[in-house]
Amino acid sequence: MRRLRALAATLALCLAPVTARAQSVEAFYKGRTITIFVPSGAGGVNDTAARLVSRHLPRFLPGAPRAVVENAPGAGGLTLANRLYNTLEKDGSVISVLERGTPQAAIQGDPAARFDPAKLTWLGSLSSYGLDAYLLTVHKSFPATSVADLQKPGKPAKIGTSGPGATNRTVPLVAKELMGLNLELVRGYTGAPQIFLAMFNGELDAQIIGLSAIRGQQAAAWRDGVFRPIVAFGRTTRLPDLPDTPIAREFVKDVEGLQLLDFTEMPFFMALPFAAPPGLPPERADALRKAFIAMARDPDFVKEGLALQLDVTPIDAAAMDALVGKAAATPKSVIERYTRVTGALN
Repeated sequence: MRRLRALAATLALCLAPVTARAQSVEAFYKGRTITIFVPSGAGGVNDTAARLVSRHLPRFLPGAPRAVVENAPGAGGLTLANRLYNTLEKDGSVISVLERGTPQAAIQGDPAARFDPAKLTWLGSLSSYGLDAYLLTVHKSFPATSVADLQKPGKPAKIGTSGPGATNRTVPLVAKELMGLNLELVRGYTGAPQIFLAMFNGELDAQIIGLSAIRGQQAAAWRDGVFRPIVAFGRTTRLPDLPDTPIAREFVKDVEGLQLLDFTEMPFFMALPFAAPPGLPPERADALRKAFIAMARDPDFVKEGLALQLDVTPIDAAAMDALVGKAAATPKSVIERYTRVTGALN
């Protein structure tokens, strides 16, 4: 009898995962808590986006689960991406916002990226940068009003940058390569607030940053013309709000240069990406994808997101898969050039 009981207990344990996977989506999520991971600390745009999603996503999922946010910074977002791919629960109870450059790092061949972005369960992105632009701006005291001015020899514009792999470092380096901009990168700043302060103090002449971030952090200075936009990245057309500010593509004409610019700008077109681990039960993956895009298009969600200075121009999972696929198809020579120019794997 004891052997029979032991055998029954073992069989029950073996069947438990199968039973859990066989549950209906509503039965699985009812009474459950979803964890939304963030690859950075509290207060940044990724954290803001994740907390917004935590307040709205549950009402679009069958079973109406709760959602909590957990910050997990490390290695510029690669630590969390590796966990999401390799060790976090693959049952639909965990999702994450990822740093926008994380898929790019894996495609580039960063040895610290131990995941395949094509195999993640992409849910979509809250932003395609449709209402935003990554602006190279100069302080009004710096004597440059155009790209042509920044291409002249002489005194370079000192531009503040963060650590390796940050877009405020890689994009200026590519701009120097493709457009011949006379920029001097000054490294070691922790983020936009510190760079803004350095510009006000006269230590820096320039910064490259999203328009939404400028409006969110320095609305009065932007309104008063303290920062002068020179050129916009992360766009294929000029931003309607800035019709006189050219985009980088207007200055790059050769095929390989455009391919390099495409690869450089790829993170902006998936500016706030969300994903779940690979290998989810298909019906739960489908429910998460449908819930995410329905949430992102919901008027109440959009209204709150815009109030938080987020660029809510969502794309769905299929669009995310297409962006990752396009980046992965970038010629090897172009990726090698990107790595050489940016030093992104150093």
